[in-house]
Order: sequence, then C-alpha cells, then structure tokens
Amino acid sequence: MLDRLSPLPLWAQIADDLRRRLVGGEFEDHFPTDEELTRDYGVSRQTVREAVRRLTQEGLVTRQRGRGSSVTQPILEQPLHSLYSLASTVRAGGIEERSEVLAAERRPATLEAAEQLRVDPGAEVVFIERLRFAGPQPIAWDRSWLSNDHAGALLGADLSSGGLYDLLAACCALRITGGWERIRPVVPSAVERELLRLPAQEAAFSIERLAAAGELPVEWRRSLIRGDRYSLIAQWPSGASPRSDRPS
Repeated sequence: MLDRLSPLPLWAQIADDLRRRLVGGEFEDHFPTDEELTRDYGVSRQTVREAVRRLTQEGLVTRQRGRGSSVTQPILEQPLHSLYSLASTVRAGGIEERSEVLAAERRPATLEAAEQLRVDPGAEVVFIERLRFAGPQPIAWDRSWLSNDHAGALLGADLSSGGLYDLLAACCALRITGGWERIRPVVPSAVERELLRLPAQEAAFSIERLAAAGELPVEWRRSLIRGDRYSLIAQWPSGASPRSDRPS
C-alpha cells in the first residue's frame, strides 16, 4: 500500500491511509496497536508512531499511556444564527450522512402536533420518524409531524438521506422560511440511550422545532441529539470565532 519511491514520507502515507479508513468507520470497535500497524504496513515502529502522533494532533485518535490509541468521535458544531440542517452540518464535517427510516405514514395528529400545525386534534397528518447517522453511529432521533395538505408527497420520496426541507422544496414546491426552536439538555431514558447508542452518563439535547413557510406552519418536530457528538454555537456580529478544545 506504500510507495517507497514517493517523495511523500512513509509516515505521511500511513497517516493518509489511516485517516481514510477512520472516516469510513473501519475502526469503530478497535484502533490497531503500534505492533499491528508495524506488521500491516511493513515499517518501523518509529514510523508508525509518527503517523499516529499526527492523527492525535488532528483530534482523530486519543493516545493513553498503557492503553494504546482509540478513535475520537468528531463533535459537530452547529451555529445558531439562522435556519440550519443537520444533514448539511454532518456533510460539512466530512462525515457520511444517512438516515434509518423508522416510520413514514399518515396518522392522527397528537394534541401537541395539532396545536402547533393549527389543525383539529386527531386530524390526519404526515408522520416521519428517522434515526439520523453521522458516520457509522447514530447522532439524532427525529420525529416530524407535517401538514397532510402540503407535505403528503414526502411519503413517496427517498428519506434515507438529506434534510426534509430540501425534499419539501423538491417534492412539494414548499420552501421553509422561518420558525422557532426550543433547546434544552435532558437525561435520556434507557430506551433512548440504547437507540442512540449513547454512552453512560452522557446527556442529550432535546429540541422542539416549528418550521413554517411564510405564515403557514408546515412541520412540528421533536429531536433528541447526542450531547457527546454535538455542540451549539452562538456568535454575535464582529465576534471572534470560537476555538474548541475538543475535536470537531
């Protein structure tokens, strides 16, 4: 796998290959030891250590004395100054984005959804439930209730990737222009923790969102997002950009 005639040092070639494999989710359960990397790449331990050191500097792996190296899960940083898309944020971080569709159907609106969408309680709405992934691990659980009169065409769309608002524009000629969002930290239940594969003692963000097209309420959404993989950033005009001490 290494080009020994290349002007690029061997450690840099190994770092590039490991970086590619990390992004692909290959080392989710186990990052190779120095001995394994030395054998696999056919180089000295010093060369392997330099490659891993560079990945450590980039925040991709964590190295602990006596425990070897482990993969650092990237933390996605979401600015709050405008309407945003989780799918776009994941992709902007160079991470594969996809969704597991748990439900996509018409069903009676809950009292809460009916109030937010301004329909009668029990009126039929479009319900979409998705488990959102950033790389090999889930990052969010979304449940959306949408106006049946305006969003029914979503049920025939591919919901396995991307954001709902792009699909609303493409399938329903409906563009989201505003709305509001409420964010608060929560301690997930055992079922929610298992669904998101959230480590013990980690919290999550509970997000309620109402999205509208002009004055028309279109979507009422409840999301649960992993607190260990996601951070929210508010930046004021002319303010300095935040510098994180955690990998992004």
